[in-house]
Amino acid sequence: MSLAPFVRIVARGKGRARTMTMAEAQEAMRIVLRGDAAPEALGALLMVMRLRGETPDEIAGFTAALRAHVTGELPKADLDWPSYAAGRSRGAPLFLLAARLVGQAGYSISMHGWNSHQASSASVREVIDLAGPQVVYTPLETLSPAAFHVLNLRDTLGLRSCFNTVLRMWNPSGAGATVQGVFHPSYRSLQAQAAEMLGQQDLSIIKGGGGEFERHPSKDIIVFGLRDGGHIQKAAAPLLDDTRRLHQAGDNIDLHALWHGRVDDPFAIATVIGTAALALWTLKAAPTFLEADEMARSLWDRRFQTEGLSA
Repeated sequence: MSLAPFVRIVARGKGRARTMTMAEAQEAMRIVLRGDAAPEALGALLMVMRLRGETPDEIAGFTAALRAHVTGELPKADLDWPSYAAGRSRGAPLFLLAARLVGQAGYSISMHGWNSHQASSASVREVIDLAGPQVVYTPLETLSPAAFHVLNLRDTLGLRSCFNTVLRMWNPSGAGATVQGVFHPSYRSLQAQAAEMLGQQDLSIIKGGGGEFERHPSKDIIVFGLRDGGHIQKAAAPLLDDTRRLHQAGDNIDLHALWHGRVDDPFAIATVIGTAALALWTLKAAPTFLEADEMARSLWDRRFQTEGLSA
């Protein structure tokens, strides 16, 4: 089967085109991941969806196809943590230190991703050792060459596609809890609805730094997602009184020095603690945001004492 019937569904013309059902979207993505889609048809499908905006059914269908295409590649984890931010506005990946704190609390984390168009100071892979032994990082190109190909159509088409969202929804380790960052706030609700359709129970989505799951410590953060399968929109209060941007131009944070206490940067430390707190809350390690903040701060203060516990 070709992709042509699905292109006709979405691109037939004003008054005749419609969105795909979850089942249709799943079959379309199956064709793509098998390598059976003509490149012209794939480009047409993705760009029509980009122009009019994707739906929860379409994202859920595409994600279901990706989950079925890649099976048994990763060990089961407690927390799924996708990292697919792109762009030169990213700063140092402070969220890696947050993930390390969560790991030191005794949770296993599956992190997967691909980060393009970034300065070397924002590279996740160059400092992935800082995430600690409880975090397993798997590059997208290793996990699924077919998915990697679809994502990199950005270089051919000149625009991102909804596949960026699909990769955030993927959860290849089948973790019971997921955290996701988005760049555009409107995607928080879209991803929560798609996750519900896929049977996800616990999910936290925030507008994060550069699209990563990384909390701005000086702003109110609205957490969208699911808690025990029910939709949530909960506000987390600021941790600091500061008006600066999350990543300032020219910032060069030495993450190794920050972790080992050779650099004292209160804003960066609050970013790490706040991000870890939201992940811990998602895992139900603490029942409230305030208690999760206190837990994360304690983990930071005792990070060298607890280092061996998660090894």
